Amino acid sequence: MSYLSIEFGLLFIAFFALYWGCCFSPNLQNKLLLIASYLIVASYSWLFALILLVYTCIIYLFSLAIASSQRHAKRWLILALCVSIINLALFKYFDFFRYELQALLNFCHLPILLPVITVLIPIGISFYTFHSVSYLVSVQKKALPVAKFWDFALFLSFFPSIIAGPINRAKDFLPQIAVSQPREILQPFRAFTLIILAVIKVYCLGGLVSENWVKPIFANPLEFNVIDLLVGLYGYAMQIYLNFSGYTDLVTAIALLLGFRLPINFNFPYLALNLREFWERWHISLSHWIRDYIYIPLGGSRKGFIRTQINVLLAMLLSGLWHGAGINFIIWGACHGIGIIALNIGDRYFGRNWITARSPIIARLITWHYVCFTWLFFNSESLPDAIDYLTALTHNFFIEPNYIGAFLFICIIFFTYPLFKNIPDWFTLQLGKIKPWYLPFIFILILWVTIYIAPSGVPNFIYANF
Repeated sequence: MSYLSIEFGLLFIAFFALYWGCCFSPNLQNKLLLIASYLIVASYSWLFALILLVYTCIIYLFSLAIASSQRHAKRWLILALCVSIINLALFKYFDFFRYELQALLNFCHLPILLPVITVLIPIGISFYTFHSVSYLVSVQKKALPVAKFWDFALFLSFFPSIIAGPINRAKDFLPQIAVSQPREILQPFRAFTLIILAVIKVYCLGGLVSENWVKPIFANPLEFNVIDLLVGLYGYAMQIYLNFSGYTDLVTAIALLLGFRLPINFNFPYLALNLREFWERWHISLSHWIRDYIYIPLGGSRKGFIRTQINVLLAMLLSGLWHGAGINFIIWGACHGIGIIALNIGDRYFGRNWITARSPIIARLITWHYVCFTWLFFNSESLPDAIDYLTALTHNFFIEPNYIGAFLFICIIFFTYPLFKNIPDWFTLQLGKIKPWYLPFIFILILWVTIYIAPSGVPNFIYANF
């Protein structure tokens, strides 16, 4: 069920009324949230809910072992992390590794046939796996006591963030669950602003960009001119940002209406002046998770310049693999790793931010185009599709462009993008000045106009696939 569907909206209104009808008891509210979260997971498949429950029980038992063991806590942690990784790999990467291993066996002329097993990927498995890792590490470091089982179960299954993030840290989110004082709705005007932004971004702008620019160009890249192909790349960069940041806006708003705060996940990423800054602005909860649980444990920047670059590349390769079981995602991660390494080398020999210091706009243009280039691999169904796109991009100079107007429009958007930065805060401020009984009518009017303009159908959340 899409969180932008009318069905979900009506169900959430009913749940909202029931939830706040129990405002005298946070414990009862937690039980309602847990039931609702499992029902949403079960709406995709009851097996997904069962897998989540079993995983929750196993990880919780490991946390008890870690907390109660004085001498072997680290061993229990390593074992628990291995179980988490194997569970994720089994469901998400079995088919990919089976295919690649079978290809290797065939290449070596070994008469071994690996079994074909259809494995469904449980919804949200990447996110609740990352949530559980943050919990286990926090317990092992004594930064967090062992949670009550039902609180931990809600932490892993919390429905606003289980489908496509953002990634919650146990030390930040579990205390919000284990409150004893009655909760309250947080920042209602900001929540309404975020809902409106989500609908505009995902339903309208993202949908229009996808239908008019991205899908037709990526479907047959060899037929288009370089200008058109750039529009396709630029369009996908816009689409994935609008889609994913819009989803984050929506679930952040839902959490605020339920009395919870989710971590910031986007901060105008296409204002970044280099690739490092891009990852400080894009999918922030993931980039910080990779930094804290992969890059730093690998040694971070503590073991010399060359080792630092190896750690960067490994972290970004794992980031790519996390996004999907395919060579195209690994290439996408490798491109980001190589880009950051090149940036680090430039900083070492020419001075930190040497391009930015001379021309911020050139630095931003370079970053934008490099990120758009990497999105080519992210959006392609396979490596041959990406190669076709690259071939057309480097050869189709003489075909008359079809999307010159779109190209100029995107250029205008790029250069005026910094002006959009304060719009959400300004809109929230204006909502606070309006008399409360007018707000539902304004809200409904904006939603109706947006849905009327948007393409037909309920848009999918791109990151729900990961």
